[in-house]
Amino acid sequence: MGQCMDSRNANYELVGVSQNIRRIRELIGRVAETGFNVIVCGETGVGKELVVSNLYQRSNRLGQPFIKVNCAALPDALLESEMFGYERGAFTGAIRTRRGKFEQANGGVLFLDEIGDMSLPLQSKLLHVLQGGDFTPLGSEKPIQTDVWVITATNRDLEQDVERGRFRNDLYYRLSTIRISVAPLRTRPEDVPLLIDYYIKKYAQQFNETHASVLSPEALAKMVAYPWPGNVRELQNVLQRIIVLGEGEETLDGMLMAAAISPAAAHGPARGGGSSSLMRMLAADGGAVDLSDLALKKIRKKATNQVERELISFVLIKTGWNRSKASRILNVSYKTLLQKIEELAIVPPPELA
Repeated sequence: MGQCMDSRNANYELVGVSQNIRRIRELIGRVAETGFNVIVCGETGVGKELVVSNLYQRSNRLGQPFIKVNCAALPDALLESEMFGYERGAFTGAIRTRRGKFEQANGGVLFLDEIGDMSLPLQSKLLHVLQGGDFTPLGSEKPIQTDVWVITATNRDLEQDVERGRFRNDLYYRLSTIRISVAPLRTRPEDVPLLIDYYIKKYAQQFNETHASVLSPEALAKMVAYPWPGNVRELQNVLQRIIVLGEGEETLDGMLMAAAISPAAAHGPARGGGSSSLMRMLAADGGAVDLSDLALKKIRKKATNQVERELISFVLIKTGWNRSKASRILNVSYKTLLQKIEELAIVPPPELA
C-alpha cells in the first residue's frame, strides 16, 4: 500500500562506522540532488527505507510529497490501480475517480519498495512511465504528465532475476542508474555497539525508562558476536525488550535465536560443538575472553580486520584470485585491494598459488 512520509517526525540518522555505512553516506551526499534513479539493495531488515529517507531529506524535493508503495503487498490488479489511479466506472467497484500514487507524488518522490516482486506486465507499464514521463489511469484515454523521482528497493538479486527472465533487463538498468547496497549486519560487527547505544537511548526515551543504562560487557560481547539473521530490525526488537525486561542472562538468551551465542560462549565453544568466530578472535590462546580488555576501539579494529579478511578471501576464491574482478565486486580500487591482501596476510590456496 502507499503512504506519505511525515518528515517532521521521522528519524533519518544512519548509525555506523563500517566502510559500508561510510560509503552509503558518501553516495547519498553525491546523488541526492541529481534526480538519478536509485535502487537500494539489501537483505530484509538492514535499513533500506532509512537510506531512502536520507536521500529524500538531502534532496531538493524535501517538502514535496514522499509516497511509498509496497509492491509485494498487493496483487497485480490492485497494484496497478494503486500506482496509476482509475476513472469512475473503469471496473466493477470503481464508484469514483481515484488519483494514483504517480499523480500524488508529482514534484516529489515515489518510493517503490520490494520492486523485485512486481510482475512482468506491470514492469512494462512502469518502464513506459520512466521513459516518457507520462501515464494513463485505468479507464481513461488521457495521459497525465508527471515529474517524479523514482527510488526503488529490493531484497532480491535482480541481476539473477534478469538472467532468469523474471525481471526486465531494460527496466533494471533504467532503475539502477545509482545502486546503493546495504550490507547485512553480520558483516559489519563494528557497527553493532554504536547501534546498541543509539537505540537504547532512543527506546529509553520512547518508553520513559529514565534508568536505562548501557549493556554489561558480557551482554555486549554476546550481542556483537550474534549473527543477527534479521539484521537491524531484529536488533531493534531485542533492544526494545531489553529496555522493558532488563538484560538478565535468561532474558537475553531467550530473545536471541537458536544460533545465538550460549551463556558460556565467552569462555569456550558454543552449544552443538560450534563456536563464535568473534569470541575466538577475542580469546587469548584459546582461553577465556578477558572482560577487562574489551575497549570498543580495539574490538572494532579486530572485528573489522576479521570481517575484511574473510570477505576478501571469499571473493578472491570465488573469482579464482582474479584481483581485478574481485576489486570490482568489493567496490574498491585495485591498489586498495592489493594493500588489503598484504596487510591482512591473505594468501591463495595451494591450487591457485
